[in-house]
Amino acid sequence: MQIQSPQNSRVKEWAGLLEKKQRDKQGKYLIEGIHLVKEALEAQADMECVCYEAEAGIPHELAEAASAGLDVEWIGVSAAVIAKCSDTKTPQPVFAVVRKDGGALQPLLDTAGGLVVVLDGVQDPGNVGTIIRTADAVGADGVIVGAGCADIYGPKVLRATMGSLFHLPVVHGKLDELLPQAKARGIRLAGTSLQAAVNCYAYDFTGPVWLLFGNEGSGLSPEVRGLMDDGLIIPMLGRAESLNVAMAASVLLYEALRQRHFSPGTVSYNVN
Repeated sequence: MQIQSPQNSRVKEWAGLLEKKQRDKQGKYLIEGIHLVKEALEAQADMECVCYEAEAGIPHELAEAASAGLDVEWIGVSAAVIAKCSDTKTPQPVFAVVRKDGGALQPLLDTAGGLVVVLDGVQDPGNVGTIIRTADAVGADGVIVGAGCADIYGPKVLRATMGSLFHLPVVHGKLDELLPQAKARGIRLAGTSLQAAVNCYAYDFTGPVWLLFGNEGSGLSPEVRGLMDDGLIIPMLGRAESLNVAMAASVLLYEALRQRHFSPGTVSYNVN
């Protein structure tokens, strides 16, 4: 199948997914570029279609997936269609429409010894995407996205995840309801705090812990801060006042990885 006109009704529907309102209404989102599309195909995400520039043909990196018999529609489109469905100045030759996966919160509550990231009002798309990518890198059990965060299905967030959105559960949750449930199950809620007395390198990350990260300017909301069990401080020897929230998340997540898998007495993974 091929579609040449940017005025085609399906193309208009796809282009609408560049806006959050339409993503919410349709329950779908766009991913752009060979890497993201390949990651989604390999993860067997719920994909409606893959659109590629007809003149160039299906990118060779995706040729195997295209012939694998997956329940995905492959559509050749014109460069004008690709441009209409892209939010970048130099569109890549392929994009896909993916159906949203609402995800389930219960498995994160039930995971013994779980390591979960909780985002509370993190507004910058790059920060949200980078934190999801880092959580994936350290083998966290999932990411919970609370109110006020950048849309995880927005183009900038998706690019920043580099495909990690397809590797671990990333789910929305009402933190005022969810965090008390976690505490009742013995899960510790920890987050950075400039007033904290606990050095993050002295904290025990080996038990069940959910790491809380708040808004870039104001930090955790008062409601979430009030539920936090442990305030952690990241030591800084220089004169920087603070760290970017994505960098702070990386520091804590990699300390958790070190304690869980690379401390004396643990069996470390082979690193190629």
